[in-house]
Amino acid sequence: MRITTSMIQRNVLSDLNSLSEKMSRTQSKASSGKEITRPSDDPFNTARAMGLRQTMDANGQYSRNIDDAMGWQEATESALGSMNDYVRRAQDLVLQGANDSTDAGSRKMLAGEIDQIIEGLKETANASYGDSYLMSGTATGLPPYKLGADDTYQGDQAGLDPTIPGVVREIGPGVTMSINTVGSEVLGNGGNDGKLLSVLRNLSANMKSNNVDAIRDVDVKALQGRVDDILQVRARNGAMSNRLEAASTRLGQIQGAVNEQLSNTEDADFAKTMIEFNQQSAAYQASLRAGASIVQSSLMDFLR
Repeated sequence: MRITTSMIQRNVLSDLNSLSEKMSRTQSKASSGKEITRPSDDPFNTARAMGLRQTMDANGQYSRNIDDAMGWQEATESALGSMNDYVRRAQDLVLQGANDSTDAGSRKMLAGEIDQIIEGLKETANASYGDSYLMSGTATGLPPYKLGADDTYQGDQAGLDPTIPGVVREIGPGVTMSINTVGSEVLGNGGNDGKLLSVLRNLSANMKSNNVDAIRDVDVKALQGRVDDILQVRARNGAMSNRLEAASTRLGQIQGAVNEQLSNTEDADFAKTMIEFNQQSAAYQASLRAGASIVQSSLMDFLR
């Protein structure tokens, strides 16, 4: 077979182009810091990296859901704490009213403060987080109570009844959690239902009518029971907060592990990359010198 000058030139240029392409890929890898700059570089690890990124995106959404739920829980705890303060003050007043040294006029003044406590409790129950009312169940656009004489609960029972999901946040793959507290569980639904508002209404009425026996024998015990109700709800709310904190910690650990796997999959080894680049650069320079020697003037003319 006859080897012509044009064949030699084509082979030399082909080899130079191949080396130049390798150098370009290595240089791109060094500048980007990534082992994979396009899917064709490594189809298997590209698919793996895409899966890991989808996992990180999903975990990021779970983390945002947890942060939102924790904010909701903190706002609820603040409201429950305020309710507890109101009820503690009501306990002081009922003990004063039960004291034989308190006269009828003083009991009427105590009743006036009890009425203000009732309004304060309703205002606290109407606390919101963002644009959502905390204690209305899933009816988050409605305040749970109206101020004034009407003690009817305006929301729904979602979250209180186990069969009815409340305000739900997804905190992990397939893991959901109801985060709301239903106002009627603490304050009641109006009427003589034995809940906090009902107990305080009766207490106020007994104060105004100077019914000391009812205050001493009924109202003191009834109010203590309602304090226990608030403590029970606060304990449940605290348990939910602890669960959210544990989920947040676990999610952070998972996110760190996934991030490490992603780095191992697509990040370039800088030292190895630079060694490869220097080797390819040396080979390219050697190929130029060898090609110039073989092709001689023909190649020089082409380069010129």
